[in-house]
Amino acid sequence: MSEQVTDAELAARYRRDPGLFTAVHDRYYRDIYLYVAGRLDTQIAEDLAAETFLLAFDRRERYEPERGDLRPWLFGIATNLIARHRRKETRHYRALAKLGPEPVVEGHEDRVVTSVAAERMQPHLAKALAALSGGERDVLLLVALGQLSYEEVAQALGIAVGTVGSRLSRARSKILALIDKENAHG
Repeated sequence: MSEQVTDAELAARYRRDPGLFTAVHDRYYRDIYLYVAGRLDTQIAEDLAAETFLLAFDRRERYEPERGDLRPWLFGIATNLIARHRRKETRHYRALAKLGPEPVVEGHEDRVVTSVAAERMQPHLAKALAALSGGERDVLLLVALGQLSYEEVAQALGIAVGTVGSRLSRARSKILALIDKENAHG
């Protein structure tokens, strides 16, 4: 199926022929997988990405093209599935925060300075992410990992665009404050 086909046309076609839903999967699976992998881990990402498309297929009659594209609808389903795993996600971030940076191996020529800096920031970032409310974390990670626009995030989460902006602003402020605090102590 051509990339030129709009989501609304695709939805109309797969309603008539459910076998065409594979085009939805082919178009958006990678984005959903990367988003879930960034939120949780790669082991569960494949399962949750697949579950996202299974639920979307089961609910394909509920998709309303006038509300927006399929992409944010799928991200909304994925975010709801992630919410079921939120306790595990929070424990994951807290565990990363406790680990601290891995020691730098002397003489390892392939290590790049930016990689080392990112590795050392990982526990601080994980701790900051764990400290956010679920709504703030969802908005931040939909924007950062899913690369959704404010409008798409609002559609995915069923909230107002203004709420997306305020949650994102609060999340950014909290993360910067916590990382600054960690750097001052570390």
